[in-house]
Amino acid sequence: MNEDGERELVDLKTRTRQFAIRVVRLYSSLPKDTVAQVIGKQLLRSGTSVGAHYREGMRSRSTAEFVSKLAGGLQELEEALYWMELTVESEVFGEERMKEIMQEASELIAVLTTCIKNAKRKEREGKDRG
Repeated sequence: MNEDGERELVDLKTRTRQFAIRVVRLYSSLPKDTVAQVIGKQLLRSGTSVGAHYREGMRSRSTAEFVSKLAGGLQELEEALYWMELTVESEVFGEERMKEIMQEASELIAVLTTCIKNAKRKEREGKDRG
């Protein structure tokens, strides 16, 4: 892999871990009422698993396994974004407070979607040549 490719992988590994840390801090700052805690626990679970899925994908033995692991991470990001939206819409936290982390979730969704598409395209191209 080229130097830029290596840098991208390290950046995404770091970025997904930083996202998880932000989710943990967000959860810790939630009000202790039942609604906030139920939503928060769902967000905590989904938001912290993204990086784990990504790391598993990086250790995959095949393109199909890589795509599967990243798709799992993508599902967790979509779910985390859903819980963030509920946090705002149920007025647990205001939109301004959630804006940056929701933007990061959206950006990570776009990045993982691109990674999955590229992996599938490369696999198809490899089969076409073989």
